[in-house]
Amino acid sequence: MTSTYPVAHALRPGAADRDPGGPDTPLEYRLDPAEAAALRAAAARLGDTHGAPGLPEFYDRDHAAEELLPPGLRGFLLSYRRTESTAACLVHGFPVDDTRIGPTPGHWRQAIDGDTARAQELWLAMCGMALGDPFGWVTLQEGRIIQNILPIRGDEQRQSGYGSESLLEFHTEDGFHPNRCDYLLLFGLRNPDRVPTVVASVRDVRLSDHDRTVLAEERFHILPDSEHIRQLETSAPGHPALARLYAMVDRPVPTAVLFGDRLNPYLRIDRPFMRVASDDIEAAAALDRLMDELRCVQREIVVGPGSLLIVDNYRAVHGRRPFTPRYDGTDRWLKKLTVSRNLRRNLSGYALEHPRVIV
Repeated sequence: MTSTYPVAHALRPGAADRDPGGPDTPLEYRLDPAEAAALRAAAARLGDTHGAPGLPEFYDRDHAAEELLPPGLRGFLLSYRRTESTAACLVHGFPVDDTRIGPTPGHWRQAIDGDTARAQELWLAMCGMALGDPFGWVTLQEGRIIQNILPIRGDEQRQSGYGSESLLEFHTEDGFHPNRCDYLLLFGLRNPDRVPTVVASVRDVRLSDHDRTVLAEERFHILPDSEHIRQLETSAPGHPALARLYAMVDRPVPTAVLFGDRLNPYLRIDRPFMRVASDDIEAAAALDRLMDELRCVQREIVVGPGSLLIVDNYRAVHGRRPFTPRYDGTDRWLKKLTVSRNLRRNLSGYALEHPRVIV
């Protein structure tokens, strides 16, 4: 039997009474044995005949993979997309065989060349297709649609999915980009240390009318995060996408942090890569207060093996607690997928090679 219920992760004391409607609590869905068996059958049916779900061509095939999801799970995902009822949700119970997936790779390059987690990638792709259109970045992991989150030796202090020993600060996924994803999906393969992902919903914050006004004005710059530039400089230094990224750094377009409905807004933020326009002290102070509020209402969610966390990238920010990597094949390993509700918007000069792989 499937079920949905609030995620059992407490806010700090007193946070729940900040909103008369209560905190924005993620919903959970738990797969039953019959649904898990149906997912195994779907993976076997797709097998190798439809290609790897990490490649863009997989999503162009006429196989309607999302329709192979168990009806209860598919209904849960479609309802989540339609209602925007919570800023995040979780699905538990996907089968993961720790031995079969093999050791956690030491680098994403090793991970994209392997296929030991092919079934899990297929299920992640199917869930993504139920929510919209999966897509990737020409600047990240050689344009793969499904990416790998794992610690990399030498990157311990980086603000990226490859960092470990430093706090990954709150951010909107790819917040610098006008075509950032609507949904971020994180699928757990391994997490023996129970390293938590930290999520905070904009619906839970308490702001003054003045701060809401300031944050809704185009007084902020969000620069490309360094990973987009670093990977392309390393792998393809002559790629035309680099010129576009450099321009975003040198001539950033002012943007608002809050947008949409004034009292129920969407959010766009990436604090480590943000600047205020013209040393705007008032805007910087409002941004700092928003960050303080997000920290007050944050909740920790452990994405363990067989669990899928879906973050509404317009409603929530996310980060990760620091941890000490071992680099012995047992470290935390997640699969990541970004999904757009409207892939057409990516075609306006941002897709250089394939509409699902943008810059």
